[in-house]
Amino acid sequence: MQLANCCLLYKAPQIRLPHPHLVLYAGNRNGICPRPMVRYSGFRLLAEALRGHRGWGPAWRKASPKSSYEVVIVGGGGHGLATAYYLAKNHGITDVAVLERGGIGLGNVGRNTTIIRSNYFSRENIRFYDFSLKLWEGLEQDLNYNAMVSQRGALNLVHADGQRDQLARRANQMLLEGVDAELLDKQGVKKLVPLIDTDNGRFPVIGGFLQKRGGTVRHDAVAWGYARAADARGVDIVETCEVTGLRREGEAITGVETSRGFIGAKKVLFAVAGHSSRLAEMAGFRLPIETHVLQAFVSEGVKPLIDCVVTYGAGHFYVSQSDKGGLVFGGALDGYNTYARRGNLPMVEDVLAAGLTLMPALGRLRVLRQWGGTMDMSLDGNPIISTTPVANLFLNGGWCYGGFKAIPAGGFTTAHLVATGQPHPLIAHFGLERFREGRMIDERGVGPYAWMH
Repeated sequence: MQLANCCLLYKAPQIRLPHPHLVLYAGNRNGICPRPMVRYSGFRLLAEALRGHRGWGPAWRKASPKSSYEVVIVGGGGHGLATAYYLAKNHGITDVAVLERGGIGLGNVGRNTTIIRSNYFSRENIRFYDFSLKLWEGLEQDLNYNAMVSQRGALNLVHADGQRDQLARRANQMLLEGVDAELLDKQGVKKLVPLIDTDNGRFPVIGGFLQKRGGTVRHDAVAWGYARAADARGVDIVETCEVTGLRREGEAITGVETSRGFIGAKKVLFAVAGHSSRLAEMAGFRLPIETHVLQAFVSEGVKPLIDCVVTYGAGHFYVSQSDKGGLVFGGALDGYNTYARRGNLPMVEDVLAAGLTLMPALGRLRVLRQWGGTMDMSLDGNPIISTTPVANLFLNGGWCYGGFKAIPAGGFTTAHLVATGQPHPLIAHFGLERFREGRMIDERGVGPYAWMH
């Protein structure tokens, strides 16, 4: 780990030590030139330690909204914050407000299992998600923030010959695109994760599919890092500001009604995870999206057991081990439409049963916490980054299970779309019009059926 990113290792939520120093601005807020962000380094950490860590300030300003902006981003999660950052960095657009109805990091970006990977099937998706993985690899240096990017590997287990053939096709497609992929036999899986019951009577493990560059990232740090970096470039991050309505003139959007008054905007982006459909309804159109809850869990902390991400091939279960020692795991959707973020007990039982089938030793652990996030499930299982029927209104949503891993690329390409009005080549296949034109994305090779994704 580089010294410039080491200070967050000392951060504990209860003492709030090394938040970055408050960024200073010169001149009037409407036409400012932000000064360089105070950078983290080992030397600064040492200096603050000598004076009792009294010099750390807030990571970003608690901005109050102006009357209008060039761009308003509704949603202060990973994709909204990343879009704001890349708008400022790549396109020089700093007259931007990010509106979050609660606090930064309290939505889906802080309610997931933190997995990153690019082991996809279609060429377009491989290119997009591997671009995101490359951005993850340089993110800490770019943001000057320790996001705890850990490329420990992502392993998909194989339980049948047909499944092995399908994953071999995926691996070959990835290799053709220059992305790392490796097929393992049963012995290779056992050597990598000894805890797995490879000789299970119902679902024996006969091999695996490994992407060594996959892994995990600290979800909270992603939100904090992007918020800090966007704020340093002049973006207003407005918390506790709920959007309650929209204003239009003709076919174009002109601003948003909020709990803190009307805010005018030349362009508006929706990046609100499970609430995309509700905001689209305010704007007067419908989306091919359903909202579901996805649960996640964490166990008590134990000594190192699993040093990679493991995905069960005979059921929907995935697990990794956090730096604190807890096993972080999840499964499938609860299976009914909801905006609640708590989940139900039958799915808890289903996830735990899958975990015990895969690794019987997990039965000795206690589950400490459970939480849920609201998911935009599109009808072909792929995201939507697109213009909308309303002029100057853009959408980043429909991420299904894959939103967290795509945050850097999602923000990068969405910023390009908002700034130029044209989709970045990496997201040309994610347009909303594909549902009207019948160009569904068949990522898993199972056909354009929503229930199979």
